[in-house]
Amino acid sequence: MKSFVIVLYLVFVTPFLMRAQQLKKSEDLFLNKTHIVNTDTLKYRVLFPKNFSEDKTYPLVLFLHGAGERGNDNKTQLVNGGDLFLNETTRDSFPAIVIFPQCPKNEYWAKVDADRSTRPITFNYKYKEAPTKPMALVMDLMDELVEKPFVKTNQVYVMGLSMGGMGTFEIIYRKPELFAAAIPICGGANPESALAYAKTIPLWVFHGAKDDVVDPNLSINMVSKILNNGGFPRFTLYDFANHNSWDPALAEPELLTWLFSKSK
Repeated sequence: MKSFVIVLYLVFVTPFLMRAQQLKKSEDLFLNKTHIVNTDTLKYRVLFPKNFSEDKTYPLVLFLHGAGERGNDNKTQLVNGGDLFLNETTRDSFPAIVIFPQCPKNEYWAKVDADRSTRPITFNYKYKEAPTKPMALVMDLMDELVEKPFVKTNQVYVMGLSMGGMGTFEIIYRKPELFAAAIPICGGANPESALAYAKTIPLWVFHGAKDDVVDPNLSINMVSKILNNGGFPRFTLYDFANHNSWDPALAEPELLTWLFSKSK
């Protein structure tokens, strides 16, 4: 009986404790910040490089989380992706300023209607309308940050997963002049929006072939549209992955090497 209890502890409790410890480490190093525009507030976390100095310049990375990390605690958004940038090798090899904003509950990064009565979910993108409030706040924050003398304006990047993958596609459509590269993971977009950046922004697109939440054809259609309009996207379709294709994507050994190699 004692052995059975130990096994249950290892299976169910240990992963929870490890995640809590990882999140605590993220909270310690990612500074708690807010960005306010008039009466609207965006909560976000920022990670500065080791030995940060305002006399030096650094790349800037924006990371947009998925729908499951929405809220107002300003920490849950670090669950996926936070560890990638806290890794000591990453911090030593790729010193950068990393931004993790948090989208409130019942809000969305992308301007889209989602019909959740279907499986996969059906999305109707409305890019001709004004951006959502969270997206508008993120864009305003990015505009403010790139004015800082310590930001390398030719090395500004965006990556995101699921809802954040859709946000990644949308923000490079709305601000194609800002970004040097983008990594949308299990996202999607209006294929016509690719015309804005097909030739100018390198993309590495990820999706799981078994995704029954966000149809992998959404990424396939985006890649096809970019190719048809003169772009050369990198595309990884995991034959084994369902919706959580961010797990293998964020573990790709070349991911950050590829990202930080891009500049305008």
